[in-house]
Amino acid sequence: MMRFALLASGSKGNCFVIRNRGTAVVIDCGSTLKHLRASFGELHMKKDEIDALLITHDHSDHISQIRHFAGYDIYSPIDIPDICRANIRNRRPFSVGSLKITPLALSHDARNTCGYIIENENEKLVYITDTGYVNESYLPLIRDADYYVMESNHDVRMLMATRRPQYLKARIYGDQGHLCNEDCAEILAQCIGRNTKMIILAHISQEANTREKALAVTRERLRLEKDRIADGLVICAAGQYEMIRKGEGNEEMDPGTVCCFAGLEYLADDPS
Repeated sequence: MMRFALLASGSKGNCFVIRNRGTAVVIDCGSTLKHLRASFGELHMKKDEIDALLITHDHSDHISQIRHFAGYDIYSPIDIPDICRANIRNRRPFSVGSLKITPLALSHDARNTCGYIIENENEKLVYITDTGYVNESYLPLIRDADYYVMESNHDVRMLMATRRPQYLKARIYGDQGHLCNEDCAEILAQCIGRNTKMIILAHISQEANTREKALAVTRERLRLEKDRIADGLVICAAGQYEMIRKGEGNEEMDPGTVCCFAGLEYLADDPS
């Protein structure tokens, strides 16, 4: 079974860890060094256990601590100054230990942004954030995954009501920006299957969204697909610095709102 933990998610930093049969991979290394060290400590994970760092793109909230990973195997779709890295290409799988990794090119206002499909012998995890849309040709590749980490960045009305300049609103809303709640929910509705166990809504705006809104939109859209939903599917919404962990016989969501589809029961604490 895959074990994973979302350590940080949002405009102040992003980091995700996945472990499988002696292999440990980190996706992005944003956030503060203090937070990352504390999070790795909570996972009882030492730096020398890390087999590879995967980079999605070069915005600072995804690579701010990359100098602390110099010397590790780094896989990136773009050059990063003073960092040695292995070049990766869209839809070209590669392996790190016991994991098969397939990059997916995304649409964002950073050079060569990508997401990842990560697979072991029995399970598949899809990690997609920082994109204005998801190419329809990817849907067969990401369908019926066991786990999804999917961006649900903003509520459109809340975004337009912010005091941000119009060019920034247009950038976030556009094809090279971020997925809104409705677009995220629609992608998930087209992709989830009976194998899907857990969905994490990620990169949620602290100004133009709430976790409760993101969950409500996804929940209502997936109600229409209830015949394809496995009992016990868990959906949670990530806070900026609150760990969401799966594996090793435990699940910890602290303290995000949770939506459980065992009988479509909705369990919620207001996190907004």
